[in-house]
This record gives sequence, structure tokens and C-alpha cells, in this order.
Amino acid sequence: MNNFSFGNLFRRPEAGAFLGLIGVLVFFVVFGSTKFLEPAGAASWLNVAANLGIVALPIGLLMIAGELDISIGAMIPAGSMMVAVLSGHYDFPIWIGMLGSILLGLVVGLINGILVVRTAVPSLIVTLGTLFAVQGLTLGFSVLVTGTTSVALTADPWAKFVFGQFLGGSFQVIILWWFAITALFIFFIHYSPYGNWIFAMGGDKISARNAGIPTSRLTIALFVLSAVSASFVGMCQAILFNSAQVSGGMTFIFNSIISVVVGGVLLTGGFGSVIGIFFGTITFAIVNQGIYFTTFDRNWSSLIIGIMLLLAVLMNNTFRNMALAYRPKKK
Repeated sequence: MNNFSFGNLFRRPEAGAFLGLIGVLVFFVVFGSTKFLEPAGAASWLNVAANLGIVALPIGLLMIAGELDISIGAMIPAGSMMVAVLSGHYDFPIWIGMLGSILLGLVVGLINGILVVRTAVPSLIVTLGTLFAVQGLTLGFSVLVTGTTSVALTADPWAKFVFGQFLGGSFQVIILWWFAITALFIFFIHYSPYGNWIFAMGGDKISARNAGIPTSRLTIALFVLSAVSASFVGMCQAILFNSAQVSGGMTFIFNSIISVVVGGVLLTGGFGSVIGIFFGTITFAIVNQGIYFTTFDRNWSSLIIGIMLLLAVLMNNTFRNMALAYRPKKK
């Protein structure tokens, strides 16, 4: 207790994200209704947060390490179509379709990581290329094989139970996956040596390499993690909704980056936390869905979302600057 200080509290990356989350909750409770916090209302934004959060977590790690992956916009529908084509169109066992979806993410992640490491081309450019390449392959492969851009899928009961059911009639089971994955990321980043390596890479990659950190292998691993996470979300969506489409997924690019930044991660790398990303994802989901619980004209929804997210980001910057300028009083 003697070591407690508000300076130390606000110095944490997730402090601003948590206060922004509280502010957003209060706003929609005041201008909306208590239905926003009731089970049916909470499900509307928790479902959005879970699907987005599983993608935002590895994107956040990449940004902390000084990299970026925008190919997730194509990987989500690609992962969805892979399981649907294999198990829906060709009637392979569902586990083969799921394995194919995960392996697709593994391959694309390896390509992204190896290209970034070997060519020294900025990750934004590399993943922009794979974004369009995967998007084109998904469309062309789907039309060539199935003759359509939408494929139906009927998953086995066990797969439906684990990856694609509604809990309590409203909550997607992927919410539990999000909680579990978040816990793993917290351990990985904040309680293992790998976390310090990632922060060091974001601060100065050359110095990190000179210090003996395997920056190349870690960079490739982070890109693999990002692509596999996106494929996993697409796979779960296909199992949940019994179909897959080649379109969709592009909004995840900007939404995940916004969630990560709102969560306190610096765009320049080297600063952030998993808990902050978790809070930032919930904040974005609440702002995204909360408008429907108010009496505001829906035509103004994008403006309201933009303003509130901007305020959340500014709050993060304010608390971060306060933390850096804070000096405890001498006794």
C-alpha cells in the first residue's frame, strides 16, 4: 500500500482505455436505456467485441513490435470459405475443413512474415499485397470450384457446440474463446520473456537484435499468429451461420486498428498492453452498437462513433503524457 500512487496507476497503458470504457458506458446509459446493459443488449456488443477482439489481439502485438498486418481483411472470408468448401461443398468431415482453414492462415502468415523479414519492405506494403492476393484467390477459387460466391455448410453437432452456438439464445460461444485467448496473451506478453522481446523490438529492432533477441523468428511468429487468428474467426462465423461468403472482413482492418489504438497502443510501437487492447475492443463495440439503444437519428451514427472514438484516443494520449511527466513527491 505504501508504494501506491496515482502516477504509477496512470502510467499503465490500459489506464486511459479503462476510463474511456467507463465514460462510453455512462454515455449510453444516460442517453440510451438500461436495456443496453441487460443480457440481450449486452450480447449485441459482446458478440461484436469477441469476433473483433480475437483479431485485434495479435494486431496489437504486431503494432507493439513496430509492424502491421492488414491482410486480415481477406483472411477472415478466406478462412470461412475454406471450411465451407471442404466440408460443405465436398462433404469432407468438419475437422478437415477446420484444419484446412487454420493451415491456410499458417501459410499466409508465413508468407507475410518471411517477406517482411527477408525483403525489408514495410509490413504495410507486404500485407497490402497479400490482402488483394488472398482476396482474389478466394473469389476465383470459389467461383471455379463451386460456381458461386456463397457456400452452405452444416457442421457436426460437436463443432457447432464448441465453435458456433448461441449461449442463452444471444451470446455467441466465441466470447468464451475470446476470454481464453486474452488470458493466454496476458501471460505471453506480461509474464514471459517473449513479451519483453516484443516491446524491445518496437523500441529499437536493431538494438534488440544486437542484444540476442531472435527478431526475425519472432516477427514471423507474430504474422502467423495474426493470420491464423483471422482464419479462426472466419471459420467460427461459417460454423455459426451455416454458410460462408467471399465478401466481408474488410471492416475488420480499420476496426481492429482503432480498437488497438483506443486500447493505448502506440502506432510507433514499443508501448501497449493486452488488457488495454481488451478494454479498447469493448469500447469500440459499445460505441458501434450503443447508437441503436438511443433516440439519436441513425444517419448521424458514423459521426457520433467517430467523435467518441477520437475522444477515447485523446484521453489515452492525455493520460500517457501525464504519466510520463509524473514525478512522485519527495518525503
